[in-house]
Amino acid sequence: MASKLEKAREIINEVDTQMAELFIKRMRAAELVYEHKKEYGLPILDQKREDQVIASNSAKIEDDVLKGYYIDYLKNLMSLFRAYQYRMQSGLKVAYSGVEGAFAHIAAGRIFPDSTRVSCRDFKSAYDAVVKGDCDAAVLPIENSFAGEVGQTIDLIFSGNLYINGIYELEIHQNLLGIPGATVEDIRKVTSHPQALSQCHDYIKLRGFDAEEASNTAVAAKMVAERQDKTLGAIASVETAEIYGLKVLEANINKSGENTTRFAVLSKVMANSPALGNSVLMFTVKNEAGSLANAISIIGKYGYNMTALRSRPLRKHSWQYYFYIEIDGTINNDTGADMMEELGQVCDQLKVEGTFADHIEI
Repeated sequence: MASKLEKAREIINEVDTQMAELFIKRMRAAELVYEHKKEYGLPILDQKREDQVIASNSAKIEDDVLKGYYIDYLKNLMSLFRAYQYRMQSGLKVAYSGVEGAFAHIAAGRIFPDSTRVSCRDFKSAYDAVVKGDCDAAVLPIENSFAGEVGQTIDLIFSGNLYINGIYELEIHQNLLGIPGATVEDIRKVTSHPQALSQCHDYIKLRGFDAEEASNTAVAAKMVAERQDKTLGAIASVETAEIYGLKVLEANINKSGENTTRFAVLSKVMANSPALGNSVLMFTVKNEAGSLANAISIIGKYGYNMTALRSRPLRKHSWQYYFYIEIDGTINNDTGADMMEELGQVCDQLKVEGTFADHIEI
């Protein structure tokens, strides 16, 4: 007669065999999920979806003690799936504008941790890299809380065919960097991007530094590292200091404690996911009195709240403008379809530019 231990081992062996088969099946599904995310330029981690899965599956366990262990099991399992997807992501190519250490480089790395980041000389080159198929996605800035919108990126989005599939917020901390062995007292001149110099104007004035503009913060840091001059400092990020072997002489020297840049992820196909609960519209209105007011009224009529409204000049038409709007809610439903149909009656050009999840900090 088999002992309790032997019976338990038989059950465990049988369940383990089934679990191994189901694990492989689950991992194959993870591959499909990754392929979808790669196609639409979406990040691996979808915390909202993971929370939903845990809540739904744990509700099936009635034993409260076992439920706690099951939740831990699910969390560990999902961590494995993400690790597997990150491994697959190593083949993902993400374009950004600037050099290694630029804030766009940092943002791309945080959104797509195991991707291959491809440096491009400017915004258009990064955008075109996706259009041509050289890269899978592009990460470009669209707005800064200190300096406002990034018009060049908005123009590329309006005139091109790529879609916004994510908007991420990167808090910017500017720091005074110098070569190893230098001190704040050694610095006589600082170099950085004009925007960074403006953000740190009060600090630069207080210290009595001369200022020299550079094409971006990372280029400034690289120049300081190459010159090995104790009297020359750069204003850039901590990550940039690490890349170029510089020392942080003084941290967080921004004039404003709040300095956040919003980066858009752009890809060839528009995503459609319940997790992406916000939409981007772009349009021009007919050259008639009240056209813009009518368009805004229609959006409100269908229950959509506008969270951003910007106007940009049309390049080929003097004194005419197009509009960029972010709204709460997806338009991939009957309400959205009806709104778009009615908007089409007052707009000359109208397109859905993408969907994104709200307020994701990286």
